[in-house]
Amino acid sequence: MALAGKVLIAQGGGPTAVINQTLAGIVLEARKFPQVSNVYGALKGVEGLLNEDFLDLTQETTHNLEQVAMTPSSALLSTRIKPDGRYCREIFKVLKAHDVRYFFYIGGNDSADTVRIVNEEAKMANYRLRAIHVPKTIDNDLMVNDHTPGYGSAARFVAQAFTGINLDTRALSGVYLGIVMGRNAGFLTGASAIAQKYPDDGPHLIYLPERKFSIDKFLGDVKRIYDRLGICIVAISEGIKNDAGVPIIASLLKDFDIDSHGNLTLSGTGALGDLLTQEIKDKLGIARVRSDTFGYLQRSFLGCVSDTDQQEAREVGERAVQMAMWQDIDGSVTIHRTGFYSVDYRLAKLEDVAGKTKLMPDEYINKEGNHVNDVFKFYVRPLLGSGLQSPSLLRAPKVAKIMRGEWEGAF
Repeated sequence: MALAGKVLIAQGGGPTAVINQTLAGIVLEARKFPQVSNVYGALKGVEGLLNEDFLDLTQETTHNLEQVAMTPSSALLSTRIKPDGRYCREIFKVLKAHDVRYFFYIGGNDSADTVRIVNEEAKMANYRLRAIHVPKTIDNDLMVNDHTPGYGSAARFVAQAFTGINLDTRALSGVYLGIVMGRNAGFLTGASAIAQKYPDDGPHLIYLPERKFSIDKFLGDVKRIYDRLGICIVAISEGIKNDAGVPIIASLLKDFDIDSHGNLTLSGTGALGDLLTQEIKDKLGIARVRSDTFGYLQRSFLGCVSDTDQQEAREVGERAVQMAMWQDIDGSVTIHRTGFYSVDYRLAKLEDVAGKTKLMPDEYINKEGNHVNDVFKFYVRPLLGSGLQSPSLLRAPKVAKIMRGEWEGAF
């Protein structure tokens, strides 16, 4: 017998370019089912759940939902609060008071853990509730999933950014460091490899959290590339760690911030790029060294969205509703690759996803630990979507010198 009552949706964690596709997919699909009386959206994630700060999305127009779906970032707003058991018990009381029978939480592994706890509370209270975690994260670090909505668009941004960096650095030479999001998983940083079209293109070096980072080895790698090409382009995950497992930024800085989850704050600062830039200048004597920290730019950039990512983000929301309504089960919706290239959606146990982190597989990383390989490029390319822009270089032959370099070195 189908559960009758309300649907409640929330968005948690960092925004993405396609998270609102998932929101729209859930709302539009849920409104088709007669047992659903209302579709609510909680503002600011678990904060809105606890404070009963809801929008009645039953009364939102389909046209505006479609417009919102094409808009990056979290339309329902978000939060970084990581609720404990007591917090989740209070959330459950709110769901019960509003006769919510279907709870969809769009987010990463912490959001999955929230769904798990709320679901356990409902079972202990003998309250019939279908609790579904719907995946999203640009880090691509959810267990069971081949990839996650939000990653493809962020990876597209990183690849296109490094394509431009290649051209800029080639024009004036020097060393460039790009610091990319990724506390524990290097999937996003690895996507920079798609920028390599020509043999001498960068990034020439890629450093990931999955491999221990040595300052001395890093400097040796940079010198080797720079001496050969006169340029060196480097992509670096913000979460790179030393042999002791300590983030490099913590080993180089005396003062650093801790976030609400108890983690070292890595984003929102250019400190890592600045510190590594100075190391290169001081120890290698290279004058032209520049660095950028991508930060929020890669998460919700309006002009760089993967159509593959959009489509899957929409479908994962629709499938979440269908699984909850038709199969009457709880869980976490997961994406699985079938062939090249198609996907299938399944429902995993919440405990298989909640609070866990997927890392880059060893087979995606080169043996030196300073780049990715073609296996990873094969994995990531379809996720970036169609219409990826590619540069072209001049191929005209050089004209023979007449003055034989008479003035060479005079200026």
